[in-house]
Amino acid sequence: MTVLEGKVALVTGGGRGIGRAIALALAGAGAAVAITGRDAERLAAVQAEITATGRAALALPGDVSDSAAV
Repeated sequence: MTVLEGKVALVTGGGRGIGRAIALALAGAGAAVAITGRDAERLAAVQAEITATGRAALALPGDVSDSAAV
């Protein structure tokens, strides 16, 4: 059992850079990961990376800086 087994993490900006790295690290620690960001293609790629490790992942395209969209 890993540290975050059974937990769910939400990462904003999960499609690239630090957000991507955090999402992958959280998945590596056992969490299911939901990622959000503006670029649906990048999110899908990160989602595929996570699910390839056997962890659950959900990509949610959107802009968290737009309060009407959240």
